[in-house]
Amino acid sequence: MKVVIGQGSCGIASGAKKTEAEFRKIIDEKQLSDIIIDKTGCIGTCYLEPIVDIYDDEGNREARYVKVQPEKVAGIVEKHLIGGEVVTEDVISDEDAAILASQNRIVLRNCGKINPENIDEYIATGGYEAARKVLNEMTQMEVIEEIKVANLRGRGGAGFPTWFKWNAARENPGDEKYIVCNADEGDPGAFMDRSVLEGDPNAVLEGMIIGGYAMGACEGIIYVRAEYPLAIVRLEIAMGQARERGFLGKNIFGSGIDFDIRIKAGAGAFVCGEETALIASLEGERGMPRLKPPFPAAKGYWQKPTNINNVETYANVAWIIRNGGEAFAALGTSQSNGTKVFALAGKIKKGGLVEVPMGMTIRDVIYKTGGGIKNDRSFKAVQMGGPSGGCIPASLIDTPVSYEDISKTGAIVGSGGMIVMDEDTCMVDMARYFLDFTRKESCGKCNYCRLGTKRMLEILERITNGEGRDGDIELLEELAHKVSEGAMCGLGQTAPNPVLTTIRYFRNEYEDHIYNHKCTAHSCKALISYHITDKCTGCTLCARNCPVGAISGERKQQHTIDPDVCIKCGKCAENCHFSAIEIE
Repeated sequence: MKVVIGQGSCGIASGAKKTEAEFRKIIDEKQLSDIIIDKTGCIGTCYLEPIVDIYDDEGNREARYVKVQPEKVAGIVEKHLIGGEVVTEDVISDEDAAILASQNRIVLRNCGKINPENIDEYIATGGYEAARKVLNEMTQMEVIEEIKVANLRGRGGAGFPTWFKWNAARENPGDEKYIVCNADEGDPGAFMDRSVLEGDPNAVLEGMIIGGYAMGACEGIIYVRAEYPLAIVRLEIAMGQARERGFLGKNIFGSGIDFDIRIKAGAGAFVCGEETALIASLEGERGMPRLKPPFPAAKGYWQKPTNINNVETYANVAWIIRNGGEAFAALGTSQSNGTKVFALAGKIKKGGLVEVPMGMTIRDVIYKTGGGIKNDRSFKAVQMGGPSGGCIPASLIDTPVSYEDISKTGAIVGSGGMIVMDEDTCMVDMARYFLDFTRKESCGKCNYCRLGTKRMLEILERITNGEGRDGDIELLEELAHKVSEGAMCGLGQTAPNPVLTTIRYFRNEYEDHIYNHKCTAHSCKALISYHITDKCTGCTLCARNCPVGAISGERKQQHTIDPDVCIKCGKCAENCHFSAIEIE
């Protein structure tokens, strides 16, 4: 019998290491030497971590337990591992199990199922069969043609055809060529790449081997965020085991081809997600973009032909080779084929990772796959594409998730982040938050991005502080278009998107802030005030919890709040049992 504990970053943060330690302690005490304790990555249901799966001796899963904190371990050991009885109150619900079962998992096919630190478990799923086939049975053009048939588009944001980039690098002459994996995942609320690297690193390595062969690369490089230490450790383990098997290094798979992969840990600059800035960082320079052309396919790393794709793109490749491009193309829409991994975050009940066919509507992703809005509040908008994307309002909730349909809304699919917002979200403040992020992450090379984003942020901060002026909205729009048109790289060109989309769909909120000095979402502190109504019973609970002593009144009498002292922290409303405190 085997006990498998989910130990991606989300599982570990939820206490999976303590859960494992408790299992080992109790199993040792009871001398259950036939019980194996193993680990796996994140299966995607981050809201249920720590997750523990129990398998029988034939490898069949007997039960999946969720939210397994150390205090639950003794009961699972006693009842299930010893008594053979499933602890029903701790198993995954039918609803959550159905959500997992309904997904089309290609990128996440092994995540949460295999031990990412054991290459044998990856091989047992058919791992490295595609690479062996490619290197020994297929030509470069045959590989590229299969990717073309699949219509695999880059999953890093732009959605550019993968086969075209591979072929361009193949056609450009050069004694040395490089294939790079962009794992510099920097969008707030995005964690797709991290989870794949932690849960199934060999899938990415195999995809890079295949892509490297197709373009004629001599070396692969994974540019990964240094903030992903667990992903780096598991990549290093996977690469070491692959070298031992002859899958990396000299004469891989007995093909006569030499190819190896190394890791470069990035310093966490968001701009290094842009391919030319990434290349500059790889070369030891400050991560700053350069003008294109020439494109990296012609002159990239050390001025050699270079191809760059992201983690999710490479994770699709081996599956496509094994199952055929047509099988991948059959999923999704006519132009946006295959599946897409999304990170659901924000005001959503079931936050985590999901993989669904392209073309599914935003409504179905949020309500069917994500379980709906927390506390059953009203859905207001979703931010897609991170700081480079835009806010899509509730009126467009039935928009299909495809590159073409999402771009029509003013947002982008991006790498796959979905930050869900409810009725209490201020859209002006949301635009301010994302613009603050891109302004800080600007490399400062071009004036439009360096100065334009700063001026836009100053206006947004003024509006959210209750100091908005007539003409601010129009000025924001003018600056946004100038930055978008004049910035040199993708960071600057897309930085205004959150501002433009919130003005487009939520202009009334900007006007309320500026002309009525009100924040209808009750989010901007400078534009709200707290009042105690006649529902107050004088229990003094609000006064006792006020950190600045702004509330006064006699016991059993209606209390009052001094607006000059109140810091608008909301502690009074949180602690009132009689709904006697209103926010205006």
